[in-house]
Amino acid sequence: MNNIKPADRLSSVQEYYFSRKLKEVAQLNAQGMDIISLAIGSPDMPPSEATVNKLCEVAHDPSAHGYQPTMGIPELREAMAYFYKRWYNVELDPKTEIQPMIGSKEAILHVTLALCNPGDEVLVPNPGYPTYTSLSKILGQKIVNYDLKENDGWQPDFDALESMDLSKVKIMWTNYPNMPTGGNARRETYERLVQFAKQHNIVVVNDNPYSFIINDNPQSLLQIPGAKDCCIEFNSMSKSHNMPGWRVGMVATNSEFISWILKVKSNIDSGTFRGLQLAAAEAYHNADEWHRVNNYDNYKRRRVIAERIMDTLGCTYDKDSVGMFLWGRIPDKYDNVEDLTEMILHKARVFITPGFIFGSNGERYIRISLCAKDEKIQEALGRIKEVMQP
Repeated sequence: MNNIKPADRLSSVQEYYFSRKLKEVAQLNAQGMDIISLAIGSPDMPPSEATVNKLCEVAHDPSAHGYQPTMGIPELREAMAYFYKRWYNVELDPKTEIQPMIGSKEAILHVTLALCNPGDEVLVPNPGYPTYTSLSKILGQKIVNYDLKENDGWQPDFDALESMDLSKVKIMWTNYPNMPTGGNARRETYERLVQFAKQHNIVVVNDNPYSFIINDNPQSLLQIPGAKDCCIEFNSMSKSHNMPGWRVGMVATNSEFISWILKVKSNIDSGTFRGLQLAAAEAYHNADEWHRVNNYDNYKRRRVIAERIMDTLGCTYDKDSVGMFLWGRIPDKYDNVEDLTEMILHKARVFITPGFIFGSNGERYIRISLCAKDEKIQEALGRIKEVMQP
């Protein structure tokens, strides 16, 4: 057994930061530290009552427990199409232009397998979601980072992109509203992305799970004329419907891309439990009031406290950013971001995310999650104030 080695691809990636760091937090809690986590974007509120009731109802049906079609049941695909028409005014054919997914991580895997060969290049935002990089490395693609900067509202610099050698690029990953920065989607950015994709024969993949969080104007890349021909959009129920552990997401694009993705997916999984699919379909019909309370009012209230934490830490931030995180630039007095985050973890007993995990352009930033009860965020503020007192 000592001669057995892991696959070479493992040398290109590290264990996911949160997987590793949460082990340390668990050890600190075992020592009685009572760490308050403001790190991960896992909604702490439940799905709608109708969603949970539908799951329970179907689970009691003896005929509901068999294998399900990998392409998803018609009820779910139709609900996804309804969701896109209702909120984005985007028409999707539920039979051919939608593919349900087991969350966005799975979607990143399947889209990359469907579109890229080993050695192909992919454009990845810096800062950006780490899985865009790690999965591409595992699958043998070359990462080409493009910069997102605060002065540009965390939007792509298309002049810089046009100056790059794009001849080997197959996919460009985008994520608006942006995580981790909270930069909102802009119509002009979406229009330029579609133009860029067509001009350079690149597939732009927009990851869009945050468009409802503290945001009055949800947008979709597929609203742009011609986008469906050259772009793919992900959406997820994790954030907008308080269903992170349910693992229900979707891919929306043209029928040919969907057929390629399904060819990959059908060889990897055997479909999602029917109860989950029908309950997800129910959730897509949540009332406007449910969305207002859960995706706007609750997070807006918590954000006020998070802003006070940023102020206490001496960080600057964009008051117009959206999403379930608050992104702030640390004071110049700290040599690196972990000088601050590790002090807050071990002295204030509050876990916040250092921005370097999202790329080099995040090295002077921290991210605070709004996915904790109001009283916990308030308690975290009190602890941090005690530590930061002169």
